[in-house]
Amino acid sequence: MTTTRRAFGALAAGAALAALAPGAAANASPRHRRLLAHDDFRHGLGRWAVELEQGGTVTARRGILEVDVPAGATIWFRQPLAGPYVLEYTATPVSAGGVNDRVSDLNNFWNAVDVRSPDDLFAVPRGGALAEYDYLKTYYSGYGANYNTTTRLRRYVGESGVRPLIYDYTEPLLVANEPNRVRIVSDGSRVQWWNNGRLVFDYTDPEPYTRGHFAFRTTWSHFRISDFRVWRSQRQHS
Repeated sequence: MTTTRRAFGALAAGAALAALAPGAAANASPRHRRLLAHDDFRHGLGRWAVELEQGGTVTARRGILEVDVPAGATIWFRQPLAGPYVLEYTATPVSAGGVNDRVSDLNNFWNAVDVRSPDDLFAVPRGGALAEYDYLKTYYSGYGANYNTTTRLRRYVGESGVRPLIYDYTEPLLVANEPNRVRIVSDGSRVQWWNNGRLVFDYTDPEPYTRGHFAFRTTWSHFRISDFRVWRSQRQHS
C-alpha cells in the first residue's frame, strides 16, 4: 500500500498511523445512543439548503437524496449540531453512463461556522464553488477526490486561500456503485471519520470545532445518499 502523509502539528503524524492500522475498526459503534436528528429522504429538501455552482439536480424522495451535478455542490443540513455526536449516512457513487457519473468526491463539511456571520451560516450567500467556503471554520473531508486519487482531511480556519491539510492519503478510494457507510465522530477534541467500519481519519485537535453545520459536498459527480442519522452518545470511542 502506498500512502502519502502530511502532518498538521505533531499530533497528526501519530494519529495518521493509527487511522490506517489493521483492526482500527474496533469500537466504531457509539454506545448509549440517543437520536438527535435524521432524514429518511421521503419528504423533499425542506431540511436542507442546496448551493450549486453550475446547476444540476438534487432531489430527496423515495428514501434517497440524489445528487447529480456537473460542478460544485454543497447540501447543508439546516439544523446546527453540537457535540458530542455521531453522524451516519450511506452514499453510493453512481457509474451508469450518465454525463455526471464521474466516480469522485465523496466530501463533507462538519462543525462549520462562517466567520463573516458566526451566528447564521446562511446569512452570507454562496454559489457552490469551493473557494467560496474558505471563510468557514470547519473540518473538511475529501474521500476519493481529485478524480478518485486522494483522500484528505482539512481544518479550515476562516481565511481566504488557507485550507490547512491534516492528512493526505492515496487510499482508501471510492469504488463505482459500491455503498460507503460513513460515520463521523465529533467528541470534544477527538475527530474521526469512518467508512465501512474502517477508521480513515483520527485526529486530536488542540483547538477543536465542536459545533456548527454539516454538509454533503461534491463536484461533477452522481451520488445516491440514504440513512442520514445523528446520535448523541455518552461514549463514541475507547
